[in-house]
Amino acid sequence: MSETLQELADIPKDFLREGTLFVRRCTKRTLHSVALIFSGSKLTQWYTADKREFIKISQAVGMGFLIMGAIGYFIKLIHIPVNNILVGGA
Repeated sequence: MSETLQELADIPKDFLREGTLFVRRCTKRTLHSVALIFSGSKLTQWYTADKREFIKISQAVGMGFLIMGAIGYFIKLIHIPVNNILVGGA
């Protein structure tokens, strides 16, 4: 029983640790994080995201979740009375 509780307690710790490692990796612009790749005949530079870019992407994803949640809520809000009218008469 205590092993199960320990495993459940480790999940948030692992999530937080991996998240901080991800943010740290995104903020460092070291030589090994910059990769040069060939696209056709020209040489392009591809790099990992920095902290500001990561925050912007996270905000965009969060806003998407909020907007989709609001749309789903309002659709369900309209669906329930319509369903009761259609099925309630039977």
